[in-house]
Amino acid sequence: MDPEQLRTDFSPFLMTYRFGITQLLTKVNILKDEFTHINRYSPIEHVTSRLKTPESIIRKADRIGCPITLDDVRDQILDIAGVRITCSFISDTYRIAEMITSQPDIEVREVEDYIANPKPNGYKSLHLIVTVPVYLSDTVHTIPIELQIRTIAMDFWASLEHKIYYKFNREVPEHLLAELTEAAETAHRLDVKMERLNDEFAKIKARSGSDDDAAEVARSTRMLDALQTRLHGQTPPD
Repeated sequence: MDPEQLRTDFSPFLMTYRFGITQLLTKVNILKDEFTHINRYSPIEHVTSRLKTPESIIRKADRIGCPITLDDVRDQILDIAGVRITCSFISDTYRIAEMITSQPDIEVREVEDYIANPKPNGYKSLHLIVTVPVYLSDTVHTIPIELQIRTIAMDFWASLEHKIYYKFNREVPEHLLAELTEAAETAHRLDVKMERLNDEFAKIKARSGSDDDAAEVARSTRMLDALQTRLHGQTPPD
């Protein structure tokens, strides 16, 4: 199949990947809303997604020596669809990954833990290739999605690194590469410190939690009493 014909066929081909992203985003947003409802806190700070363009797919196929057919592209290029989750703390990245991948209709194809084993330039992130089922009117497609999970500090560093590489057309001066690597270590130290502070806060909160819970219950009771009184047209007691 020639590239022009492939572009023509890309519309229905990419549609299933777009549906796959929607499926995974729905799962992530449900987890986020559940956390917020139950704990008044969510480990998920931001969620973004992206879908490769036909031109980007063809460039990657050429780069890795993948024949330009839909079947070969489907089998060999697993990052056509991507979802990125940004978390507050390092422990949250693994927690979210476990919660998503433990769902029965999610299959894990690949795992690259660049948090525990950073790339030489300092890049840190948790990368997974997961598959989600997409149910159409007459068939089911199993769609691979690249899932990246990282902290806010990791995401900030990765965004800066990407901009620098783009600006210099990937020919970054050595002194800037050295500073980028140093900045990655600084971001990691910040992540570790913020996690420690969060753990200390949780311990303090747990020690005073019973008093806080009692006060919250008392406030809620007073509000309900006042509401019921107003509904019955009475003046609430002082």
